[in-house]
Amino acid sequence: MVEKRRERDEGLAEGPPHYVGHRKRLRGRFREAGTDALSDYELLEFRAQPRRDMKPIAKALLEKFGSFAEVISAPAKRLAEVDGIGEASITDLKIVQAAASRLLRGEVKKRPVLSSWSSVLDYCRTAQAFADREQFRVLFLDKRNQLIADELQQIGTVDHTPVYPREVVKRALELSATAIILVHNHPSGDPTPSRADIQMTQQIIAVANPLGISVHDHIIVGKEGHASLKGLKLV
Repeated sequence: MVEKRRERDEGLAEGPPHYVGHRKRLRGRFREAGTDALSDYELLEFRAQPRRDMKPIAKALLEKFGSFAEVISAPAKRLAEVDGIGEASITDLKIVQAAASRLLRGEVKKRPVLSSWSSVLDYCRTAQAFADREQFRVLFLDKRNQLIADELQQIGTVDHTPVYPREVVKRALELSATAIILVHNHPSGDPTPSRADIQMTQQIIAVANPLGISVHDHIIVGKEGHASLKGLKLV
């Protein structure tokens, strides 16, 4: 009787959850067909919770933030608002963001900046286009227009960053830079330069030029694209 009861109980046992083995299948598809074989939410499923179905969480992240790039760039506090996202998952997402940024920065460092402009734009957008506050960044270049340093100078509010032209030029002199590229983001998403952006750029040019430092451009990035003040003939 005991043996029969055991057989009956085993017959009623539930199978493993549907997501068991799912990531193994995703990895196999990734190895065979590359990144294009996986959707954004599937890329997000490779997170730090191997014993949990991450598909609903990944889709919730995309619904909240809009795209893969916006998810990995989102502030930690906002990521934590999504049910099921904890500290480990947030850390994983930020590692992905850092890896993407370093990869593109490496491309920028390889050759003169002005001859690899698309790489510069890709790097700038990855670094700060999706930030929730304005950030002012400066790329410092040598006489061959190669990158000496990339520094985040200021972090402001949702619509303003304090910029001090003399401090920017002082730092360029410390690094022996002969040219700079100014970069900042518009958290609104629209990269259209404001009057304040134009005036600030002109002020930096006025301080830099007499000291032999060229301002090659001021790039504004946002979720909707980028704007070049030089390209728009505003400087």
